[in-house]
Amino acid sequence: MDNLEPKKLALLRILQIFEKHSDCDHPLTQEDIAEHLERDYGIVIERKAISRNISLLREAGIDIESRRNGSYLEGRRFEDSELHMLIDGVLCSKYITAKHSADLIERLCGLSNQYFRAHVKNIYTVNEWCKTENQALFYNIEIIDDAIEQGKQIAFDYNRYSTDKKLHKSASHFASPYQLFLHNQRYYLMARNEYWKDVVFYRLDRITGMQLTDRPLTPLRSVKGYENGINYKELAASLPYMFNDKPRTVEMLAERHIIDQVIDWFGTDIRLQPLDDDKVKVSLKASMLAMEHWAMQYINYVEITAPTELREKIKENLEKAQKKYT
Repeated sequence: MDNLEPKKLALLRILQIFEKHSDCDHPLTQEDIAEHLERDYGIVIERKAISRNISLLREAGIDIESRRNGSYLEGRRFEDSELHMLIDGVLCSKYITAKHSADLIERLCGLSNQYFRAHVKNIYTVNEWCKTENQALFYNIEIIDDAIEQGKQIAFDYNRYSTDKKLHKSASHFASPYQLFLHNQRYYLMARNEYWKDVVFYRLDRITGMQLTDRPLTPLRSVKGYENGINYKELAASLPYMFNDKPRTVEMLAERHIIDQVIDWFGTDIRLQPLDDDKVKVSLKASMLAMEHWAMQYINYVEITAPTELREKIKENLEKAQKKYT
């Protein structure tokens, strides 16, 4: 190498060599380590010095296992299976741009060794997934965090897609931010719209031009319905589509074979009353707007029985749909 490193860096470089080049299937001998030190870093030390450095790493709590055919790094911050799970999460997250997804996957691969990277093919297919084109998302997250920390409102433009498949500004907003939620593979900002004076859930990948303002944030507990703060479990179960109307009690008849899907959507804090071998009476709390969409999605398997206005709304939707298909 042109730039030789001082031998005092050998301890750090040996650890990096273990991280990059070793696992239980690929142990390193002292000769292997010496070769990497000289070739990659221009450090030449004796075998005894390598052995002493390995002992020092063990004393520091680094989990290095030794066999007759060499040593390897046993304990890592993440298991390979955990990294695969994180990479899959990044890959299928629609709110992360393709470019940022590829960068995150590359850095996650760096938390394991070279052999793990060889098995990760997802980074090459990231452009084939449905991803947002909003480059400001992570910058927006930082501003939201600052606003919540400082107790300030935020200002931003909200956008919607048009027929040209591009985002276009639909309105400008001032809002008091409270919480970020990941729901149905989308990031949502829970905030009080200062014009409508109500809590709204904004798709974060639809927001551009965000700014931190000097206006004081409206405390969440001063907003009607949130006097006791956020009930996260109730929120996730009662707002399957992140509408902002207040949850109400809904009753319906459901076929037994979709009860697992009902629980997937609304959690276990629901009442189930078996009626016969085929039907179950279900009682739960949910947004009426969300339940209208949900019931239409499962129209062949559920029947809303209460409240009456929701049942009538679904009936109206079905009548409109019938006219379109007759």
